[in-house]
Amino acid sequence: MAVGTTPMRVDVVSPEELLWSGEAEFVVAKTVDGEIGILAHHEPLMAALASGTVTIHTGGDQISPSIGGGFLQILDNTVTLLVDEATLERDNPTE
Repeated sequence: MAVGTTPMRVDVVSPEELLWSGEAEFVVAKTVDGEIGILAHHEPLMAALASGTVTIHTGGDQISPSIGGGFLQILDNTVTLLVDEATLERDNPTE
């Protein structure tokens, strides 16, 4: 695990389905107040998400859901993205 020392759980949830769930080292999201970078054991936080791309770093992979707004919750080493709508792209820079 290159970016963070400890993984955290990340769930990306839309009204229709669980889009992605797994462990991540680092998450970057755009909130209505600006961009936030999240590592494991971040302080508890609730924030409104702005439309844009969320970047989830998972070892060698990068998950990049494009979202249409929603909410972000950080609690107990878990990041939950409750999104209005999303499309999911997965990049693997190691291949």
